[in-house]
Amino acid sequence: MVFEEKMIMNGEPEDEEEEEEEEDMVDPLETMRQKCEDTEHCVHTRERLEHCETRVGSRSSTAEDCTEELFDFLHARDHCVSHKLFHSVK
Repeated sequence: MVFEEKMIMNGEPEDEEEEEEEEDMVDPLETMRQKCEDTEHCVHTRERLEHCETRVGSRSSTAEDCTEELFDFLHARDHCVSHKLFHSVK
């Protein structure tokens, strides 16, 4: 009963403050990934991936998929990120 009265008098914490704090936080991994996707090697592997997706998408029935191209792109991007991200981690 006393707890309920304190809640009524003091009010509950506002959710708006918590949401504002969450919006301000930026994941450094996502930022680095975006920057690395613009590097020359990543652009080249992304173009190969997009070309493969276009080729596979234009066919009605094919056993081909773009797994290799996807892994090449992710590997190139993550390799770039690994060199930059861990220098900023405390």
